Amino acid sequence: MNESHTTSSVRPSYAPPVADLARLERGAWLVGALGIAASLVGWFLGESQQFLQSWLIAWMFWFSIALGCLALAMVHHMSRGAWGLMVRRILEAAFRTLPFVGLLFIPILLNVRSLYLWADPANVAGDAVMQHKAVYLNQPFFIGRAVGYFVVWSVLAWGLSRLSRRQDELPLENGPRLFGKLQLLAGPGLVIYTLTVSFAAIDWLMSLDPKWFSSIWGAYLLAGQGIEALCFVVLVGLWLNRREPMKSVFKPVNFHDYGKLLLAFTMLWAYFAISQYLIIWAGNLPEEISWFVERRHGGWAWLSLVLAIVHFFLPFLLLLSRDLKRDARRLAVVALLLLAAQWLDFYWQAAPAFSPHGLSIHWLHLTVFVGIGGLWLGLFFRLLAQRSLLPVHDPYLEEALQHG
Repeated sequence: MNESHTTSSVRPSYAPPVADLARLERGAWLVGALGIAASLVGWFLGESQQFLQSWLIAWMFWFSIALGCLALAMVHHMSRGAWGLMVRRILEAAFRTLPFVGLLFIPILLNVRSLYLWADPANVAGDAVMQHKAVYLNQPFFIGRAVGYFVVWSVLAWGLSRLSRRQDELPLENGPRLFGKLQLLAGPGLVIYTLTVSFAAIDWLMSLDPKWFSSIWGAYLLAGQGIEALCFVVLVGLWLNRREPMKSVFKPVNFHDYGKLLLAFTMLWAYFAISQYLIIWAGNLPEEISWFVERRHGGWAWLSLVLAIVHFFLPFLLLLSRDLKRDARRLAVVALLLLAAQWLDFYWQAAPAFSPHGLSIHWLHLTVFVGIGGLWLGLFFRLLAQRSLLPVHDPYLEEALQHG
């Protein structure tokens, strides 16, 4: 009998391990609350400026996972690959946190003047370059764009999540029709995602140095978000792989696919990073090279070297191994390495604007990172526990289960 005419009862529910996820959720909420409490102590002790700087860096890290998962989900819907279907619920639970991630951006919006030079009228009045850019770089427009980005991303996330839920709720024969609707939303969604992330990268990171610009900055951030999302998928996939029902579903070939994608995104990130540097070095214009010159002194040069090693050379060499990519535990180690490298990358991008005279690590970097991460992970685990771990009425589920 053709699969499209079978009943929904043919396929199991793939219910998530709710009890285990609930324990993780409680632990994450607790750790997050302690991290936020410790960070607020720093604020009240007079470290408000450092608190905001650390908040921006940590928020960018966790935000990139959520938005990167939205992008990967849309890529999956357009390609209908088995790699994405096996982890679609992980991607959906992550991008469904985007409204919450938007709320965590409020401290930045309320303190724009403390972080961005262009937001202080005194700085703008004495600088011709900032005056020229004031049409775009001004506080009301900055806040309006940020709200607009999150409205667009949240609508995309809601639409994809709603259609995916409907696919599970309706009879199996409706699966192909709803899959077509998912593709119809994902195609334009990818274009919108690319444009909005490119402008958000300019707003939130590049404008920390309002005199500097790079035409490849948005693409650089896109590659980093892809890396973070894939690393997160690998880590959650490993955890689920040790428990039913996914223990009976995940196969080495699935992790091999994620490893290959991770290798591709790692090379893409390096390509954008090197291209940006070479183009600016060849042009040798004062308004462009200042950003890199600043990162060659005061300890930043050593961090640049470490970043090149841990974000490209080492993971690139490790991910060339087929055996490593098929071993979920070893692949998870590489994923942790790349996640650490991603935080270092955000720190390398943002911190010199606040500490131009030398590398400086503050304890608030750790507490704010743990605080935001704990709250975000707590919500993620709750959302992951709400739906079947596989889209049981997807028309390509059987093909994905037989993959490899």
